[in-house]
Amino acid sequence: MNSHAGHEHAAHSHAGHGGAQAGGLSVSESGYTLELDATILGAGPQTITFRVTGPDGRPVTEYVPEHEKELHFIAVRRDTTGFQHVHPVRDGKGVWTTELTLTPGDWKFFTDIHPAAHTGTLTLGADVAVAGAYDPRPLPETTGIARIGDYAVTLDGELLAGEASELTLTVSRDGHPVTDLEPYLAAYGHLVALRVGDLGYLHVHPEGAPGDGVTAPGPEISFMAVAPSAGTYRLFLDFQHEGTVRTAEFTVRTATKTATAAPEHGHHAHHGHHGHH
Repeated sequence: MNSHAGHEHAAHSHAGHGGAQAGGLSVSESGYTLELDATILGAGPQTITFRVTGPDGRPVTEYVPEHEKELHFIAVRRDTTGFQHVHPVRDGKGVWTTELTLTPGDWKFFTDIHPAAHTGTLTLGADVAVAGAYDPRPLPETTGIARIGDYAVTLDGELLAGEASELTLTVSRDGHPVTDLEPYLAAYGHLVALRVGDLGYLHVHPEGAPGDGVTAPGPEISFMAVAPSAGTYRLFLDFQHEGTVRTAEFTVRTATKTATAAPEHGHHAHHGHHGHH
């Protein structure tokens, strides 16, 4: 098995990701701040500009690329609809520009970055209001399969609170396995997980990489994920096939441990322990 070397590589290259801590809950962390040029926007396609300022108060212009990009930008409405993963362009002064299509409502914008002067990756999040009549959508039902046109993506594996677990996503088209996925961001898929309730952002790491001699271009894409808490999460898988990036969406609840694994949390824990201590 080659898994040992792969895990070593993953642990080394993502050591700064903070494990099970949800990211993006703060607009500022470790002296780095996400500064949007506008936080009240109109609906429809538009240009977004922003900067990330460092501890010295100046826009950051030196980054360590992660997954082939200096900065990953995620936009999602507070009801978890409208997910967009885009890659802004930076000018020499540290101003980033990107295009988004927004619907009325409350949105969250995330930047996933590794400033060169910082020890690891940071996820900063900012709230944005989009004017217009807001029609919040109910949370989609939990499902193990997502359909995008003639593609279907099946999710296997359980998301565990505070513990790493493997999630495997299998891509098919018209009922046939897709075995010629194209590399996207140095992987055959890029998975973002957001906690329902506060949109806490999880770092999810792909297992293996294109060209490593062991990772096949589909139909399976595997990831290691850690849920920072029990609860419901929204998973968004970006994958590329025939030159187009598509997004599969899932609603997932964390799996509960069996009573044998954690007897202190078994059924008897609810009797006689009423919080007096």
